[in-house]
Amino acid sequence: MPELSPLSHRFCVAPMMEWTDRHCRMFHRFLSANALLYTEMVTAQAVIRGDREKLLGFDAREHPVALQLGGSDPALLAEAAKIGEDYGYDEINLNVGCPSDRVQSGKFGACLMLEPELVAECAAAMLAKVKVPVTIKCRIGVDEQEPEIALRTIIAACKQAGVRIFVVHARKAILGGLSPRENREIPPLDYELVYAVKRENPDLKIVINGGIASLETAEACLQHLDGVMLGRAAYQDPSILAEVDARLFGGAPVSLDEAMAKFRDYVAEKRGQGVPLNAMTRHILGVFHGKPGARAFRRHLSENATRYEAGVEVLDAALAHLKTPVAAL
Repeated sequence: MPELSPLSHRFCVAPMMEWTDRHCRMFHRFLSANALLYTEMVTAQAVIRGDREKLLGFDAREHPVALQLGGSDPALLAEAAKIGEDYGYDEINLNVGCPSDRVQSGKFGACLMLEPELVAECAAAMLAKVKVPVTIKCRIGVDEQEPEIALRTIIAACKQAGVRIFVVHARKAILGGLSPRENREIPPLDYELVYAVKRENPDLKIVINGGIASLETAEACLQHLDGVMLGRAAYQDPSILAEVDARLFGGAPVSLDEAMAKFRDYVAEKRGQGVPLNAMTRHILGVFHGKPGARAFRRHLSENATRYEAGVEVLDAALAHLKTPVAAL
């Protein structure tokens, strides 16, 4: 069995469709040097047949960054994984957790929890093609499955195939009747099951996802597991990420002002290359949540960043609202 990768999974930002694109990841990197970042899920067929630079291109400053693939055909996933490795990704992750109808119709995502041997076959094919880690992001079960059995079964099958790192969203997915959003909120969380699976598999790296909305919760989970993965909490209030390096990695604290100054330079650079302003600034609306001027900051960007000619001056004007006394807003 392959040795564990030295790549740190202590803190990860979850792959989120339509959110964790290259501009989002670049902003998150300015807030944390150590967080492991993930792409949006990309299907294996899209990687093979689509516009690869558009789908896979990323800035070298994003490292460490993982590519999440969707699919259920071992040969296609292996080919896509090799392409991802050649692009420079530090890890290839297989999505076995997304519950959306579109994903189910393509026979990938959470419905694969019902076919653990196929998932293991896919993982084995990918591992045979690449040298970077191949990891699995799964649920604890779907529909009528017993999580205590379903989670252990898929982990055992993939472990046998050579997978050493698992990200577990600690709730079931209900494939019929619940929306993707409801599947993130309604099925109950079961952290204790994930903790138990880690105790049973001390040789594996187990990362937990689901319901983690603060670094306090993350620190509690890290008493039992190898890593935590935040999703919407990190996106909607990115200031959380500015605390990660100091609190979880023993590094220096990150100033929001310093991170924003770096992002401003990035925005200016990309605007010069023709990237629309809103494609970048839409990811930063929540960063000053709860701070004086935050509402005016968000409003200014929302109202002005979508203009065709909008440039970095719009971001500067939005930032200026944060220096305005609250009484004046």
